Amino acid sequence: MTAGNLDRVVSPPAAQPVFRPAMAWTITAMLVLFMIVNWADKAVLGIVAQPLKAELGLSSAEIGFIGSAFFFLYSISGVAVGFLANKVKTKWVLLGLAVLWSLTQVPVLLSATGAALLISRIALGAAEGPATAMANAGTFEWFPKEKRSLPSAWLSSGASIAKIAVAPVLTLIVVTWGWRAAFVTLALVGVVWCVAWLLIGREGPYATPRGKAAVQRDDGETRVPFRKIALSRSFIGGAVGTFMVYGMVSVVLTWLPSYFEVGLGFSRVQAGTMFGLPSITGMIAMVGAGWLTDRMISRGSSARVQRGLLPAVSLLLGGGLLAALPYVGGAWAAVTVVVVAYGFMVVSLPVMNAVVSQISPTRQQPGALGFFLALQTLSGLFAPALTGALVDVAPTPGAGYAQAFQLFGVTVVVGGIVMALLVDPDRDARRILGGVRG
Repeated sequence: MTAGNLDRVVSPPAAQPVFRPAMAWTITAMLVLFMIVNWADKAVLGIVAQPLKAELGLSSAEIGFIGSAFFFLYSISGVAVGFLANKVKTKWVLLGLAVLWSLTQVPVLLSATGAALLISRIALGAAEGPATAMANAGTFEWFPKEKRSLPSAWLSSGASIAKIAVAPVLTLIVVTWGWRAAFVTLALVGVVWCVAWLLIGREGPYATPRGKAAVQRDDGETRVPFRKIALSRSFIGGAVGTFMVYGMVSVVLTWLPSYFEVGLGFSRVQAGTMFGLPSITGMIAMVGAGWLTDRMISRGSSARVQRGLLPAVSLLLGGGLLAALPYVGGAWAAVTVVVVAYGFMVVSLPVMNAVVSQISPTRQQPGALGFFLALQTLSGLFAPALTGALVDVAPTPGAGYAQAFQLFGVTVVVGGIVMALLVDPDRDARRILGGVRG
């Protein structure tokens, strides 16, 4: 027996991590702010779409193409950084991403052209692709697995908060000082968050050691072949369902203010302010569902029901409402349908993040989440562009937007059916993890 083996035999087992609620929720709050900035960066194109069209002479199809271009490298960077984060502390990955977001706002300020805007959005998409997975990974380092749906719901609510609170402010900035001022504002906010994160961010008690620390500590955890996670029925069902949802999310980001303005006849300020309405229902639904599923699972309820069937039903309801949108009369009735449907659909996003966490060993969670979210967001590659094309060929803009929303509503219903049939995290956690501690 070598000295190295002897050391492994006599080393005491790793201490059990201690849940520290105050610090856990402090880190979660910082990462919610991180996600707010992330989604504000995404949403700004929808807010400035009409001024950009007027100044740069762009068509709806071209704006839609630029919206889709945001996702050209989004999934690729999400996968690459996700696996990198298996080896590098999440704190530094998150800081690097936020720095890049601020830098990618600069090209369109230096050269206000369609080409500069396209390049800027592609670069921003590459920097933001890993954001959701890394924010969840950073938060999950502070919570045991049975308590992760609620913090993940708050992270997903960063999108809602950005559209509820930040989008109206950005709209007023655009109306008052022009669209360039919105990009400057977002760059500065990103820098402020980076400074705060340097002071507050740290690794949590449920984090897996990386680098030398991983070599020095034997925590009894083993890796599993990644294909075992990615080919599980829960992973596939969650990916299919949320892929359908994210197509609609990307359309809302790019086109919802334009739909309200040129499709339904509201003013530009009204449209920008109303941009956050779907996110109000979305935030209430996500946080409520996150709290409920964590509470019920902690009390012994089946994760098959709480993290499989509940989000599947929400997709069926939300998708069904959107599919009926062309048959709804009146501007405010159409707004109500979109608002309520969006709230139902986005319930699945944080719950499926918790599912992936549940079926993955701790040290493989960043990579698994990165790959899962990369698959999920692929729908953003074509959904905004397809919507723009439908609007250009429709008899009226309102009819084009309604047709696009109907199409994506039908796909969401299909995703809900697949999710209901496949997602069972308890079953897949037993099959994948077995005796692995995660």
